[in-house]
Amino acid sequence: MSKIIYKNGDGVSIVTPAPNQLKEINATTGKLWTVEDIAKKDVPTGFKYKIVEDSDVSTDRSFRDAWTVDESELTDGVGA
Repeated sequence: MSKIIYKNGDGVSIVTPAPNQLKEINATTGKLWTVEDIAKKDVPTGFKYKIVEDSDVSTDRSFRDAWTVDESELTDGVGA
């Protein structure tokens, strides 16, 4: 399963697409939702994002507010 990461004003936000959504038809495209479609829809307008695998995101939530990402790594798109 993929996740979407982007920098917010205070740190890093992580979006986890709902598994059921990936099985539904996107009314805009007439095709199944993709992680890219979800990123464009759910990442705030103008924010750069990166799609990563679950294994790329730390499971240690104790320092969750300290997670960082370099903006140069957010290369998969921009929220619409």
